[in-house]
Amino acid sequence: MRTKRPIGLLGGTFDPIHFGHLRLAEEARETLDLAEMRLVPAGEPPHRDTPRSPAQHRLAMARLAVDSNPGLRVDDIEIRHPGPSYSVLTLSRLREAVGPDQPLVLILGADAFEGLPGWHRWEELFSLAHIAVANRPGYAPHGRRWPAVLSPELARACDGRRLSDAAALGHSPAGGILPFDMTPLDISATLIRDLLRHGHSPRYLLPDPVVDYIAAHNLYA
Repeated sequence: MRTKRPIGLLGGTFDPIHFGHLRLAEEARETLDLAEMRLVPAGEPPHRDTPRSPAQHRLAMARLAVDSNPGLRVDDIEIRHPGPSYSVLTLSRLREAVGPDQPLVLILGADAFEGLPGWHRWEELFSLAHIAVANRPGYAPHGRRWPAVLSPELARACDGRRLSDAAALGHSPAGGILPFDMTPLDISATLIRDLLRHGHSPRYLLPDPVVDYIAAHNLYA
């Protein structure tokens, strides 16, 4: 069977982007054998509070963070389109851009994946992309907990979709689910913003160019 290396997609507010985001992107790129890994800053995230920094600052910080890594790139598709940044709309636009045969892989943390039934038109995601579910700090490895923790609604939607290995992602453009474990880095943007608000250094929690950008633009102070 002819295969294509998938394109990975990792969305988030990135407010600010930090090493937890970047390590997840890098490990997904390697583990899933992705042709490229795109980080997609949210324009207007519908499931979270309004970001503290405007979209253009968050986009600039994301670009600075990946500048030295040719395997990662930033896609501004959600910022370019006004309105709520629903994943189903973003994936529809990307699917139109890359064509019907290119495998796409949406990277989600285990916590986000388990909340999928609360997302806008969530069942359509499976027709647009594969979903790779990354473990997160505080979660037991997938082999010990998944899919027992899934809600009945999500378990039914996942039935028959679980893939055995990353190579299977290239056999079709969408529809599969692949859990994978990642290095646990318990870093949060909330913690970083709190440090900055109280005048403390966030260095070594996020890349130096991002630290310098935050200082230059007096973000989160």
